[in-house]
Amino acid sequence: MRNILLCAATALFLGGCSSVDMIRTSPAIYAATDPNMISILKTKPDEKYIELGSVTTTGFSASQEASMHEGIRTKASALGADAVIITSEGLIPESWGRHQRWATGVAIRYKD
Repeated sequence: MRNILLCAATALFLGGCSSVDMIRTSPAIYAATDPNMISILKTKPDEKYIELGSVTTTGFSASQEASMHEGIRTKASALGADAVIITSEGLIPESWGRHQRWATGVAIRYKD
């Protein structure tokens, strides 16, 4: 029992409780896309697109930007997204000089 508690505490300390939440905002339904092909954008693209859903991430450590993006791609792929536009992001100070990464954005699909 002690080992289980120690492992759980270590995982919480090292990994935190990170999450990616996606809310569908479009009534249209598309086939899932390959998560590896989804672009993470910091500005709106020049191409025309439709918004499929909103995304919110929390709980990633400051050094886990790549992991956060991977989680975003995985969730957005289920909506049939081609890209996700990150609209806001930042770091929240925590104890012991650590920071927690957060972001919000929009999953999009390019118009044909």
